[in-house]
Amino acid sequence: MPARHRLLAVLVALLWGLNFIAIDASLQHFPPMFLVALRFALIALPTVFLVPWPDVPVRWVVGYGLGFGALQFLFLYWGMAAGMPAGLASLVLQMSGPFTVLLGATFLRERVSGRQVLGILVAVGGLTLVAWQQAATATVVPFLLTLAGAFGWAIGNICNRQAKPASPLRLTLWMSVVPPLPMLALSLLVEGPGEIGRSLTTWDGPAAVGAVVGLLYTVVVATVLGSGIWTWLMTQHPAGVVAPFSMLVPVIGMSAAWLLLGERVTPLEGVGAAFVVGGVLYGSSRAARRLLPSAERAPVAPLAEPTGAGRG
Repeated sequence: MPARHRLLAVLVALLWGLNFIAIDASLQHFPPMFLVALRFALIALPTVFLVPWPDVPVRWVVGYGLGFGALQFLFLYWGMAAGMPAGLASLVLQMSGPFTVLLGATFLRERVSGRQVLGILVAVGGLTLVAWQQAATATVVPFLLTLAGAFGWAIGNICNRQAKPASPLRLTLWMSVVPPLPMLALSLLVEGPGEIGRSLTTWDGPAAVGAVVGLLYTVVVATVLGSGIWTWLMTQHPAGVVAPFSMLVPVIGMSAAWLLLGERVTPLEGVGAAFVVGGVLYGSSRAARRLLPSAERAPVAPLAEPTGAGRG
């Protein structure tokens, strides 16, 4: 992976790491399942009317939307609302990296080099060390919910890898059309119309402004910008090369949670974070890419659409 692509992957990790602070703020006001529906509805409405179809099979758009969109954020928001701290959530969710490598090797027959395996093992060891240090701050159910969200993210990674869109941004926007209706139905069934109505009509509480700001960050910065770049990177490189960069997210998420939310970071957690960074950088280096067969190297496409591209 070229250095500029690694920098883009690190940028996405930064945007997504700070997103856990935004999610925490939004959950202070909105019920979790309705928040997922609202998050994606704000993107889906303009997408349907203004953005051309991404010219990929419908099944991959639906799979990406259900995995990356609905399943990931259903379980993540549910877990955080049930008591998972923002910093620990940013850590556990990154199990999507190993899950993606496993799914990519199983279903896409992507070859995993020894360097990648070693880098992932080092990073997972770092994640395990941090998880062990923070285990006392979360109960089993929120942990398992967040882990389920990580598996949903991995499913989405595989689907967008298979889609191979000419315009990754269009795919990112159109996958946002999938989650709102099923998530709204689930919210009405589980959370109820009363809870939804309260969140939409009660704006005099101190958490309301922060919730709206957090929602806007999640929609514009984390989803449109961050996911757009991530989708493009997944079209350029095998899933096993790109996905481990998600392990950088907890380093940022935990640091931000410590600074802004007062969540404590111990020295051993810092050591674990260092292992995460080292494992990701080692496993995704250019040497690892050279070990992959040429057939697995996707052709390079421009990040943005050419000027004057048609909108049909």
